[in-house]
Amino acid sequence: MESSLPSFAETLAVQGLGELRAEKITTLQVNVGKLCNQACKHCHVDAGPHRTEIMTRETIEQALAVVRRFHVPVVDITGGAPELNPHFDRLVTGAREAGAHVIVRHNLTVQLTPGKENLPAFFRANDVEIIASLPYFLAEQTDAQRGRGVFEQSIEALRRLNALGYGQEGSGLLLHLVTNPVGAFLPPNQASIERDFKREMEARYGVEFNHLYTITNMPIHRFLDYLHRSGNYERYMEKLVHSFNPATVPGLMCRTLISVGWDGRLYDCDFNQMLELPLTDGMPQTIADLDLDRLAYRRIATGRHCFGCTAGAGSSCGGAVTK
Repeated sequence: MESSLPSFAETLAVQGLGELRAEKITTLQVNVGKLCNQACKHCHVDAGPHRTEIMTRETIEQALAVVRRFHVPVVDITGGAPELNPHFDRLVTGAREAGAHVIVRHNLTVQLTPGKENLPAFFRANDVEIIASLPYFLAEQTDAQRGRGVFEQSIEALRRLNALGYGQEGSGLLLHLVTNPVGAFLPPNQASIERDFKREMEARYGVEFNHLYTITNMPIHRFLDYLHRSGNYERYMEKLVHSFNPATVPGLMCRTLISVGWDGRLYDCDFNQMLELPLTDGMPQTIADLDLDRLAYRRIATGRHCFGCTAGAGSSCGGAVTK
């Protein structure tokens, strides 16, 4: 079936959009490792408690040198659970000292890991923007995807963040939640489900947050394995391809972002990183050689997984691409 579907590049050509190219790079996304205290069923990183891939202090310093040299506006830190990297604090404080805005992709429950109890205060002290994973506002659906007891721990972590001002109107401390479908279908309308989340989270748990981002599950690693095991792979890929929305292409995150792997290798996005799909020929391949001026306007490497970012309202690290 898959061979009968058009490639992403072919679809762009048919739509008269030409090849996918970057614009000026405004975000350095740094994946500091695959170690995580959770092992979520949908994880495209295949992260978990037994992963040993960890970004070294040397590579982190190289990333910070890039931030300083090119005055990178945004440093987006992800993992795994990025807070489990022993050099996480240095990356955050170094990026802030260089004048960058710092985003951390936070799974919430890592706050309850021994030795990590001070994370909320550390986030506040460094004005970190938190983007936290929470598949649904009910325990059954969340635990089905992320593990037994995760929902209860997540609510406790959110309350700790709220107590320090995160998610509170006028505080300036940004706390966003991320939801993704628990199954082989596209996420619902982001604005509608955000209203539901806000109402239910406050009424049921007394929890507040700024915005809800919807993310499409990518056919990579664990979710790909689930699609094959459940017999949903062909149907899901057809859904993604047939839901292609050309209006999402201008806002794709890969156009303004460069992704750094735990070993310092460079990619167009976190998804390409997990597929080990390198930057196109002639581009710098490691953080040690990174030159953001050369990477601007480069041709972006694509594959059929890119349909996950362009289906329906689109999907990005900042949620839906179009309204």
